[in-house]
Amino acid sequence: MSFLSTLRSQISCQGATSVTTFAAFLCDKIEPALCQAVYERTAKDIAEDIQKSPDFQGSRANLEVCILRYLAEQENFEYFKQYLMSPKQFCESYIETRVRNYCLDGSRRLGMFLESSLDILYQNILSAVSLSARIVKDRKDREDKISLWLDEFCRQLTEVINLPRSDLKGIEHQEVTDIEFLSSAIGEALEDLRARLMKGFAGADLSLFPRQPHTILAEHFSGCWAQCPFCGAVCTNTMWNHDGDHQVVYHRPEVVTEFAWWKILIPFVFKYGRYEPVIDICSSLVVSDRRFRVGGGPWIPYKTYRNTGALLSTWKILHDSSMQVYWKWFVSRFRTQLEALYNGKFHDRGRIPEAWQRITKQEALSELDKR
Repeated sequence: MSFLSTLRSQISCQGATSVTTFAAFLCDKIEPALCQAVYERTAKDIAEDIQKSPDFQGSRANLEVCILRYLAEQENFEYFKQYLMSPKQFCESYIETRVRNYCLDGSRRLGMFLESSLDILYQNILSAVSLSARIVKDRKDREDKISLWLDEFCRQLTEVINLPRSDLKGIEHQEVTDIEFLSSAIGEALEDLRARLMKGFAGADLSLFPRQPHTILAEHFSGCWAQCPFCGAVCTNTMWNHDGDHQVVYHRPEVVTEFAWWKILIPFVFKYGRYEPVIDICSSLVVSDRRFRVGGGPWIPYKTYRNTGALLSTWKILHDSSMQVYWKWFVSRFRTQLEALYNGKFHDRGRIPEAWQRITKQEALSELDKR
């Protein structure tokens, strides 16, 4: 072999080594950014996909109906108590459970979501490699083509992955002249990276997601979570910190109010040495001659509840004497648990009507279907 041939071979090997080093360094920087993008895209895709299910179509009012149906079907008083005491937290927990069941039901659904996201992003990166090469290859006005290629490559990926141009300064002065060869080498390195990530995603779980899909889904059902001080029903306004008064469509028997409110607005009236439950709904009581008391304070007419203070002054309780069958069933079904919770008895004026006791769970569920 002549000296000239040997020199050309050495230069060729050095060039190939430079290209290989460049491609390896670039993919090392791409990998964490690509993983992050895959998880972010997948979380959004899962949230959007599960929104197609009946529970998550429509407004929060529809979700509340689904939660009430779930509670009745489970027939677990502890679940009811959690919902009544902390509706926002229970709603978020319900959404999280549904999302986990949806993703991890043994059907490899989570893995398929991740693989789909990876494929889309991988193709976007390959397109950026190819387009950057075409733009830079014929530029005669710049000698630093690698630096120019990196500029264009990062610009193409702005909406795909978070790959700061500053992270690639270590390779911008590589002596690479064959842009097409460089593109081919990067393509091979990216294929290896894709295969490695695909293998890792096969055993992935939701704990690896920086932003959980159930969090994204829960944000869709955000709004005001203020609870009626009398019965615990949640304000139906879709805006947090909204203008105007809090309102709800359906109030509940006061006796179902959450335990935390019991210390402020007593759902059991103290009479003859014991507490008797208030089974009426506040939307009926506000036009009655009945009274309530805040803690150990004076008895206050329901008609003037808005004059009591900040807690009640922000609520507009419209007169409605109708009561949902669902809550009649609940009070009757969990009578013993409610008595134990509030240390009271359903006696005298607070006696549960016989008609309530004849209501079946199916009747309660059927009413929900009409909402």
